[in-house]
Amino acid sequence: MRIMGLDYGSVTVGVAISDPLLLTAQGIEVIHRKQENKLRRTLARIEELITEYGVSKIVVGYPKHMNNSIGERAIKSEEFADTLRRRTNLEVILWDERLTTVAADQVLSEGGLSYKKKALVIDKLAAVLILQGYLDKLYNQNK
Repeated sequence: MRIMGLDYGSVTVGVAISDPLLLTAQGIEVIHRKQENKLRRTLARIEELITEYGVSKIVVGYPKHMNNSIGERAIKSEEFADTLRRRTNLEVILWDERLTTVAADQVLSEGGLSYKKKALVIDKLAAVLILQGYLDKLYNQNK
């Protein structure tokens, strides 16, 4: 059993996969979207990855505002999660992702990556941080 983590954005979707023991998250890829309202190719690629890695659950980043309110991006993430549930028949969890993109940017900046190079991997790293947060919660619950 593996869990997939997704950082859903208007242009890209960062993808991470857990190890079989559900301890660590690894970045897999960034899916580039041609248009925000077109999901067919994005969903098809996610379904391929689900099959390839034997995914049994999906965690989607939920970008709430700092005051815990729900904005346009969070609503789009809810709609995306609903679409994933219908298409895959898997459990899809919305996971609070506040500041994960900021944390990912900081990690990449500390690594000395240029803005252009950061743009290529930031969504994948954000997906890793989203999934790792969820995996850490599972681990601590099972202790």
